Amino acid sequence: MASADPRLHASLARWGLALLFLYHGIVPKLLWLSPGELEMIRAHGFEQARLLAALAGVAEVVLALALLVVRRRRWPLALSALALVGLLVDVAVVAPGFLVQAFNPVSTNLTALFLCAIGWLAERPENPQSVASSR
Repeated sequence: MASADPRLHASLARWGLALLFLYHGIVPKLLWLSPGELEMIRAHGFEQARLLAALAGVAEVVLALALLVVRRRRWPLALSALALVGLLVDVAVVAPGFLVQAFNPVSTNLTALFLCAIGWLAERPENPQSVASSR
């Protein structure tokens, strides 16, 4: 049986991540500001929670676009993984109550980290069918 094309795996991983970042950047931060987003930001002691939420939303949209547009480089996958780990650790330290809610950063971020790993491995340079280089 022939193995699946790694380019398909890479594309699916990138599209999955991009849709996740687009949704989480646009819906709970830019269109309908989530009380949970405000609470997490205010837990840091920031007064301008609405502004920071909007900036975070824009950053997530930019990262989503980078995942889709910058196809020949792996840095958007690495940046996504770093952001996901960093934000998960941040929530665990600053607002751990969010980790036990029904829809929480643990399930979302760990799933997204697996997508990062799938994309990274599917695009590794030694893969002859890879769509990206290691640069």
